[in-house]
Amino acid sequence: MCGINGVISSNKVDPSSIKSMLQTMNHLIIHRGPDDDGFFVGSNDHYSIGMAMRRLSIIDLNTGSQPIYNQDQTIVIVFNGEIYNYQKLKNKLINEGVVFSTKSDTEVILKMYEKYGTESFKELDGMFAFSIFDKNKNKIYVARDFFGEKPLYYFKNQDKFIWASELKSVVDQLDFKPQISKKGLSLFFKLTYTPAPFTIFENIYKLEANHYIEYNLNSHEFEIQSIDKLERKQEQNISFIEAKTQVHDLVMQSIESRTVSDVPIGTFLSGGVDSSIVSLGVSQLTDKKIDTFSIGFKKASFNETDKSRLVAKLIKSNHHEFMLSEDDLKNDLDSILSNFDEPFADSSALPTYFVSKKTSDYVKVALTGDGGDEVFGGYNKYYMGKLNKKYTYLVPRKLHEASQNILKKILSTKDDQRGKRFKIKKLIDSVNYDNDSYWNIISLGFSKELSELFLPEYKHSGVFDYYKTKSGIETPKTLFDFREIDRHISLEGDMLVKVDRTSMLNSLECRAPFLNKTLWDYSNNLPEGYLLNKWNKKYILKEAFKTYFPENFLEKPKQGFVVPVGDWLRCSLKAELESYIDQEFLDKQGIFNCNFVIPMVKNHISKKIDNSYQIWAFYVFQKWYCNTYN
Repeated sequence: MCGINGVISSNKVDPSSIKSMLQTMNHLIIHRGPDDDGFFVGSNDHYSIGMAMRRLSIIDLNTGSQPIYNQDQTIVIVFNGEIYNYQKLKNKLINEGVVFSTKSDTEVILKMYEKYGTESFKELDGMFAFSIFDKNKNKIYVARDFFGEKPLYYFKNQDKFIWASELKSVVDQLDFKPQISKKGLSLFFKLTYTPAPFTIFENIYKLEANHYIEYNLNSHEFEIQSIDKLERKQEQNISFIEAKTQVHDLVMQSIESRTVSDVPIGTFLSGGVDSSIVSLGVSQLTDKKIDTFSIGFKKASFNETDKSRLVAKLIKSNHHEFMLSEDDLKNDLDSILSNFDEPFADSSALPTYFVSKKTSDYVKVALTGDGGDEVFGGYNKYYMGKLNKKYTYLVPRKLHEASQNILKKILSTKDDQRGKRFKIKKLIDSVNYDNDSYWNIISLGFSKELSELFLPEYKHSGVFDYYKTKSGIETPKTLFDFREIDRHISLEGDMLVKVDRTSMLNSLECRAPFLNKTLWDYSNNLPEGYLLNKWNKKYILKEAFKTYFPENFLEKPKQGFVVPVGDWLRCSLKAELESYIDQEFLDKQGIFNCNFVIPMVKNHISKKIDNSYQIWAFYVFQKWYCNTYN
């Protein structure tokens, strides 16, 4: 696990200058790899190139330093991540006569490329971002894993091409302050995060998951290609019992593959379905007690540690439980938010940071339950997507529109509570008679209000047009459609960003066994009812593992990392929030419609109406804006 950086100049540059640039970029992400660093610098009359990395040593502690070269040193790689099937791939190559000089998974990627070219990228089971310089072809290849667990940003102009694991390294190498992207801005306020390929900055992009860049050093042009073509096969004709057994075995195989490490590992254990299954699986793969980690809240209504304690007792783990107060979360708020480098308003990043921080005191690697909901259909929003079809069939459009004002009054909340009324209101707000329902459901920030939020020069229409075209899903109707949209947008842009940045800020590697392409492909081709069975989410996963747990344990609802940001914005953060709606400040900023923003914030502060999601997104953006442009 590391962070990588790279730069190409279309002009010949002194090697010491290139290395100095790389050293600066590396220093900015030292938290991603505090154990080691490495550099490659090369040039000729047509270009200068540099690649660098920071290393968190997990596998092959003694001989895994980077960069790694092929035998004649014409191909070189820097790599961030883990390849879980590297031993299998290595044995295959050894049988074909390939010789290795290290025990690292990095060298396996290099040798696979040398033998099979870019087609080899699809054989990699893991999380990764890497860059390969092939001197024979005068090309650079920069690749990102199937789900986008590891980040990769890039920028190109006439003079240079820059790529990096974190946005801060790219921005630092620009000789100008990048402008705000209208597309990125609209996506953020719509979703509360900005998914690939966009960022909050104009002309700086994220490489999309499951893609690689092919950069030609002769022409200084590049193409972006997909690594693995994802096609849904015909739905399997398989019995539920047989499928359940297969799901159990595939999950256990994936958990086992994610436990390969030369340093101690543990698991995040929240007590939910996914983390409980992962922790159980790890405990069954060793005869030693495993370390499990959970976080609780001193505020009783937010605390769910009883569930994690039950599982810890069941699997006999060394359980570490950390209790947080609201002050604990707020004290590190600035450093947590700033580390994302662009606005990121998923408030669950705060407790995720703290469980990572505490866990890193004990282990270097933690397995998580991330991805279980996407792979096996576990979100409430999947119900909502289904219900829209039934609702719009039964309720005439005119009746729905006429009832909106009454329903809003009935369902409006004054406090930061996200119970049944909140969920019903979200469902009603997302109802759409033009087949846009699921796009509304995933819009956790400003949905219908987005057109009122900005001044005319910052308005951007067709916010989701790129993703509709990219996914080929204009009007999502099925569970497959919903999950595929989530893979492109919320998984890559929100869930994985949250875990990567907060864990790496604490030099902790997180691995997600459910994020396994074999599992994704298998669940994609099961009958929909095996995943979402009436009102039973993740049905087949829970059935596959229910015998290991107390009766009905896997059916218990889980609240998740709920953070009372709406209350903070009325109390401890109130003064700072009010400074962001100062008329003079907003006029100078020139982004927001004052006639909309100021009343919205004041209504929240005075408890006339709860706008927690929207106000938190506004607060996070303004905080980022002031740190970036002031």
